[in-house]
Amino acid sequence: MAEAQPKSQQKARSGEARKTLSREAWIDAAIYALERKGIANVKIDHLSRQLKVTRGSFYFHFKNLKDLLNSLLIEWRQRNCAPFRALAVETVTDGQAYFDAVTGVWIREDPFSPKLDLAIRDWARSSAAVARELRDQDDFRMELLVKAFAALGYDRDESLIRARVTYFQQIGYYTTHFKEPPTERKRFRTLYTKILIGPAYR
Repeated sequence: MAEAQPKSQQKARSGEARKTLSREAWIDAAIYALERKGIANVKIDHLSRQLKVTRGSFYFHFKNLKDLLNSLLIEWRQRNCAPFRALAVETVTDGQAYFDAVTGVWIREDPFSPKLDLAIRDWARSSAAVARELRDQDDFRMELLVKAFAALGYDRDESLIRARVTYFQQIGYYTTHFKEPPTERKRFRTLYTKILIGPAYR
């Protein structure tokens, strides 16, 4: 079965393509290319051909390619980082509820995008700036999990290791492209939580 294409490309091929697409359409097409073929394929000419528009349409919305790439990072921050930032608190009183809130960001996948997160990780291999930001985000997400485990009564070291195990399990889940029906994943959520939290589970 052919892979679904982003809405921007569908419109471009429908015979109703405009000479100047919206900024969002360009970003949508760039994310599509980033997720499927990597950052090396996010090029103005390449996207123009895909969208069947001229380069002028691109420059109507962006100063240059760097401007578009910055927009991709902004999308990642909004979709994949903001939900975790929203959970930042000084003190956690209910460790298990907090653990569920943090892991729930991944499980719901709304707005979190696994494909976009993996694409950013791949991009980080060739960009020191992206690698630094990704590392900071990884540390931030794991620190949320550390707080959850600390609130459950584990000491700092055990909280850190349990946080790493939980986080690396989640990253591995996406990296291996493991396929599991959403209903099945939700069904196993309690068991995953029980195993990852350990003796403190209630």
